[in-house]
Amino acid sequence: MKKLCIGFVRGCLVLLSKLPLKFHYFLADIFAWFIKKIMKYRSGVIWTNVARSFPHLKYKALTDIVGDFYTHLGEIIAEAIWFSGSSYKRLYDSGIVTVMNPEEITRIYNESPSVTVLSTHCGNWELLGGFLGYRTPSGAKVGFGEKCITVVYKKLSSEVFDRVFAKNRVAPLEEVGTECEVESMNILRFALQHRNEKRVYIYPTDQSPYHSTGKHPMGIFMNQQTNAMLGSAVVASKLSHAVVYMKMKRVERGRYEMSLIPICANASEHKPEDIMRKYYDLLEQEINETPANWLWSHKRWK
Repeated sequence: MKKLCIGFVRGCLVLLSKLPLKFHYFLADIFAWFIKKIMKYRSGVIWTNVARSFPHLKYKALTDIVGDFYTHLGEIIAEAIWFSGSSYKRLYDSGIVTVMNPEEITRIYNESPSVTVLSTHCGNWELLGGFLGYRTPSGAKVGFGEKCITVVYKKLSSEVFDRVFAKNRVAPLEEVGTECEVESMNILRFALQHRNEKRVYIYPTDQSPYHSTGKHPMGIFMNQQTNAMLGSAVVASKLSHAVVYMKMKRVERGRYEMSLIPICANASEHKPEDIMRKYYDLLEQEINETPANWLWSHKRWK
């Protein structure tokens, strides 16, 4: 029965995804209005997070950030639906994401056993699985091995939604037949099994630690004492991966710019805590540049 539900929901998303991107942005406005005005989705959490992160801002500025966030959240949902049936060619033709410095990730990829990419919940993280299909400023595609991308994810409590969203995030990667999705609890075993393969592991790692045993004090982040997950940095350290930060900036509706910023060339030469401190410094800088770009609805400071 669960497999039937998963297939039905996935099939509906794929059918809806075939509609033009402009139609999905019409849906985005409806989603944003419904989430904000009718559902009042996590309104208290969002306001608390924004107000504590920007204590120097006046009420009007905070209101603008919250309003822009809801608009952006509607776009994230609509773009994720559109993405679910997209091929590399469709992603390239749309121009939805431009990778600004592809030569950097290519250089790091060529010089390292594997690469750990620490991504965030900025921009639209649901589009990460299309990485190899995106444009560069010159108009070329991002250029390195097609079967090397692995997206690490946290399993959802609902098996149906977990399978639907997991498949949705890596839809374009499935056309090249790679093992492209791994649950976070299994990533160390997977990475060890594939340690002789050159791979790129993408971790969205800015959320609150899943378990109390995984909490590691990271000091001040966005004006608040913050705990961090070290798992991605620990795996990278054990296997001597290079580590980079993935910045994803929303430029305008339907257009993102992705940049890759080196954190270290060999994680085994650095403490995991130091790697994550650098990561959070870069994330705070990105949030301050485009405040509405981050996922404020997450209960980050529990």
